Amino acid sequence: MKMTLFLLAFSLAFSTCGQDADAALKKIAEAEPAVAEVPDVNLGDNGPTRIQGKVEVDKTVHDFGDVLVSDGPQACTFVVKNISDAPVAIYEVYSSCGCTGVDWTREPILPGRTGTIEATYKNEDGPYPFDKTLTVFFSFDVKKPVILRLRGVVHEKKVSLEERYGAHRFGALGIKETEIKIGNMEQGGMRSQVVYVANLGKSPLTVGFADVTDGLTVAVRPNPVPAGETASLTLTALSDRSRWGKQWYHFTPVVNGKQYGSLSAWTFTKEDFSNWSPEAIATGARPIFDESTFSFGIEKAGTVIEGKFTFANKGESPAVFYSADSDTPGVSVRIPGAIVPGQKADIGFSFDTAGLPKGETTVILTLTTNSPSRPLVNLFIVGILQ
Repeated sequence: MKMTLFLLAFSLAFSTCGQDADAALKKIAEAEPAVAEVPDVNLGDNGPTRIQGKVEVDKTVHDFGDVLVSDGPQACTFVVKNISDAPVAIYEVYSSCGCTGVDWTREPILPGRTGTIEATYKNEDGPYPFDKTLTVFFSFDVKKPVILRLRGVVHEKKVSLEERYGAHRFGALGIKETEIKIGNMEQGGMRSQVVYVANLGKSPLTVGFADVTDGLTVAVRPNPVPAGETASLTLTALSDRSRWGKQWYHFTPVVNGKQYGSLSAWTFTKEDFSNWSPEAIATGARPIFDESTFSFGIEKAGTVIEGKFTFANKGESPAVFYSADSDTPGVSVRIPGAIVPGQKADIGFSFDTAGLPKGETTVILTLTTNSPSRPLVNLFIVGILQ
């Protein structure tokens, strides 16, 4: 009976779209709280990832690199190993768009055995970068869905290494971007991102790194990088309870012994509620704001705007705000300490509009909390600068 209800719930969830689908998935999550018996271990996007001590996926990202429109469909395989002592089934795999076809092992995977998820990017939408996702749902023993990614860059015609990687150079080492998004992660875990670099010179390059921010590891493979070839640059960030929300990391390339300008990477870290008991989730903090939008009306550009958002903790545990991040420079936020159940408090802010363009302005503040029902809260500062 439970299995039938589970399948029916997913059928209903994905017969809708957008917010309806999100709401349906939320109801499922509330009905079946996720409890991880063994912490997840992510050994990097290009390495195996263990999920709840039940299954292990050989990789979570497949990067096709640079391909041509004329190359046609691009296929890859993800291998899923059952590392538990009971059969595990892949129930369903959903693609983020119709441009990606997917098939998977339909029969249960026995302990110690492997199954596969076959994905094909159709490559029929013309030249552009792509980053598609597959959401994999397993049987009940694996509470969390697994997100797999397919990415690459499609070109109309063959382009040179210099054209692809010459935007930023560190000696003969080329890279496409100097600010790298590692991705979102939860406390207790880790997150990796792989980008590519190129040796634009005529002799091998030995690459090292200096001044690496604590909590970040950086590696290049192969190293030395052969002349005229590409190499993978793997960035791995470890979660740290002193780091919440958007966190920046920095590192300096050392190419053939010479240091060059700094590169940056960032992650976004929130609380992991997957091992909380249903009782802890039900009695968690619940910050509810009187208003989610603060309007400053019409102000002269360069004005410093002061304001606040008032909230009440309507949960049964103290509410804690770990961090506040703004998508606009010039914003400082004042976060209160732990707020006991039933108490009201303010999130204060100061917004220096100097240097911002005139016209309509919207600032998004993202608060990272200890609330299972509201782990992230978005607040908005809006108005017109003249």
